[in-house]
Amino acid sequence: MMKRPSRTSNTADKISQNPTSSSRIPFRPQKIRKLITPAPPNPVDNPVNSPKIVKPLTFDGEIDLALQYLRGTDPLLATLIDTHRPPSFESGRTPFLSLVKSILYQQLAYKAAKSIYDRFLSLLGGEDKVLADAVISISAQRLRELGVSFRKASYIHDLADKYMKGILSDDLILQMDDEMLFKMLTSVKGVGPWSVHMFMMFSLHKPDVLPVSDLGVRKGVQALYGLKELPGALKMEEVCEKWRPYRSVGAWYMWRLMEAKGTSPNGSTGLDGCTDPKCKWIKKRDDCQSIREHG
Repeated sequence: MMKRPSRTSNTADKISQNPTSSSRIPFRPQKIRKLITPAPPNPVDNPVNSPKIVKPLTFDGEIDLALQYLRGTDPLLATLIDTHRPPSFESGRTPFLSLVKSILYQQLAYKAAKSIYDRFLSLLGGEDKVLADAVISISAQRLRELGVSFRKASYIHDLADKYMKGILSDDLILQMDDEMLFKMLTSVKGVGPWSVHMFMMFSLHKPDVLPVSDLGVRKGVQALYGLKELPGALKMEEVCEKWRPYRSVGAWYMWRLMEAKGTSPNGSTGLDGCTDPKCKWIKKRDDCQSIREHG
C-alpha cells in the first residue's frame, strides 16, 4: 500500500519549484553569531583593563588597583593621577552617625556646623551614643537650643524614626545594592541625591559612585576634556563611563583638578557643602567643609 505524501512535503516541493524572491536570498549562518555574547576577557590576561571584583576603597591594595586601571583607560586622567597624591577614603563612623552628622552640617560653614555638632554630641554623651532611640527622644525645641533649625530637627527625627521602625538600619544599609540604597536614603527628609552620593563615597567607600550633580566634579570633567558647556547628568555618565568601576576615584581627582585651579571643589548646596560665599577653598582651608569631606 502506497503512502500518501504528507502535506508538509507537498508544500516544500511547491516552494522549491516556485521560489519567491525572498527564498532566493542565501542563508548566512554567520548572522547567528550576533546572538552569541562573547566571553569576557580573562582578567589574568588583561589585569589593567578588566577588573572583575571591586571592593570598598578602604581594602588593602584597592586604591592601587583603581589607579592602575584608570591610568590604562584614560590618558588624561592618568596625568592627574601622576601629579597628585593618592585619594583617601577613611571613616570610622556608623552609617546612622554619618547621616545624622551630614544633616546637622547642612548648608553651614565648617566652624558653625562643628560647634553645633559638638554641642549635640555633648548632650548625648559622645558619638557612640548617637543612636536612633536617643536621637528621637530629643525634642525639636531642645535641638533648637543647640542651634539646630526646626527643619533639620525634623530631618534627623525622620531618619531616627525610620531606624526605629526597621525601615532602615546600619546592617540593611551595608547590605543594600546601590540602586536600593539610593532609593531608601532619598526617602529620608533632607537627604537628596548629592548627599547620598557623598555618603556612598566617604562613609561606605563604594568604588563606583559618580556624583553627577556635584558642581566641582562637573567643572572638573569640563576642564579635563575641554568641553564647551558644563556637562549635565547624561553627559557626565557618557564621558565618565571609561572610569567604571572606579568612578569614585575619578570624581575625587576632579576635586583635585579644581583645587589646583584655585576653585572650590564643591559649588553645590548639599548637606556637606561649604556655602560661605567668601570661601575660596584654598584661602580658607580650615573653614571649608569640602576639604574635610573630600580630603
